[in-house]
Amino acid sequence: MGRLAQTDGLTEIQRDILATVRDFVDKEIIPVATELEHKDEYPTAIVEGMKQLGLFGLTIPEEYGGLGESLLTYALVVEEIARGWMSVSGIVNTHFIVAHMINAHGTQEQKDHFLPRMAAGEIRGAFSMSEPGLGSDVSAISTKGVKDGEFYVLNGQKMWLTNGGTSTLVAVLCKTDEGGSSPYKNMTTFLIEKEAGFGPNPSVPGLTVPGKIEKMGYKGVDTTELVLQDVRVPANRVLGGVPGRGFYQMMDGVEVGRVNVAARGCGVARRAFELGIAYAQQRSTFGKKIAEHQAIQFKLAEMATKVEAAHQMMVMAARKKDGGERNDLEAGMAKYLASEYCKEVVEDAFRIHGGYGFSKEYEIERLYREAPMLLIGEGTAEIQKMIVGRRLLEEYRIAD
Repeated sequence: MGRLAQTDGLTEIQRDILATVRDFVDKEIIPVATELEHKDEYPTAIVEGMKQLGLFGLTIPEEYGGLGESLLTYALVVEEIARGWMSVSGIVNTHFIVAHMINAHGTQEQKDHFLPRMAAGEIRGAFSMSEPGLGSDVSAISTKGVKDGEFYVLNGQKMWLTNGGTSTLVAVLCKTDEGGSSPYKNMTTFLIEKEAGFGPNPSVPGLTVPGKIEKMGYKGVDTTELVLQDVRVPANRVLGGVPGRGFYQMMDGVEVGRVNVAARGCGVARRAFELGIAYAQQRSTFGKKIAEHQAIQFKLAEMATKVEAAHQMMVMAARKKDGGERNDLEAGMAKYLASEYCKEVVEDAFRIHGGYGFSKEYEIERLYREAPMLLIGEGTAEIQKMIVGRRLLEEYRIAD
């Protein structure tokens, strides 16, 4: 373990958790990640290992069988996992967001029903907000939930579900006629239990997961659509039991998700730096190791500075949320900075590898295809800058 991306003030328990995860990543993920990624193969053995480590219940309170750890602990764990293979961190991310939403906003019955099995990894969560024509405009969703006695009938099409096929619980954002006239007050989050798999779902009539979306990178983990045709959901599966609060519940989930994406960017960037600095000390040109060339040293210095800066900003955003403070400004900054720096550090490591960086035999080729996903996941860079800009104007508003 190198000097970069260290975190001050951790408890002994946090240090032990991170050491265990780091060892798991080095032994169980890194040696197989590139092969599985090239095959676009779901990492079943890795997921089972994470279950045994209790990672699916990392932030779920102890009373529900989880470890009750903080967002900071989770973010640091994600950073370590993404250092090994970013797709694996995606498998736990949507699960974590749904667990967070249920714990923060769910009814007592919903917490009792879902959280213990989520902590054990028996139920795995997915998060469904986006739609095919939606982009970043959440207020424009068209998937509709209509009250019918003790049920709601859901119709529409959702897009970009990470774990859409492998999950057994999906938090789905829909428009409803209840809650208010504002587009932000007429949305409701529904908790839909389903069977894992693709095609029409045998346990939920009308629900279909058509299949995996083929992607440039971020392989292994399944990304899907979700089609809802007259899907009947009991009224007691409205998150929190009251319709009209879905937008705010989802934004709370996205806020912690942005810290997660920042952590992923930190992990991928750190791995790219490790690969770059190692290769620079092995490869020779013009009679000396390329690490001895000033041009390469400049690159390494810039890469290391970006790795360190992104990590510290991510830690600050997580600690703000853990302290009960509003952290949308810091989370937006961290997500924006970490994803942009990740792209730049990966590209510099790619350049250090020269022609070999273009070969699938070298790990940097995989990272080069994975990094762009972070530029758009959990909100594009432009969305982050809008959030940050608006919050800065709130904080620095001058009197008229």
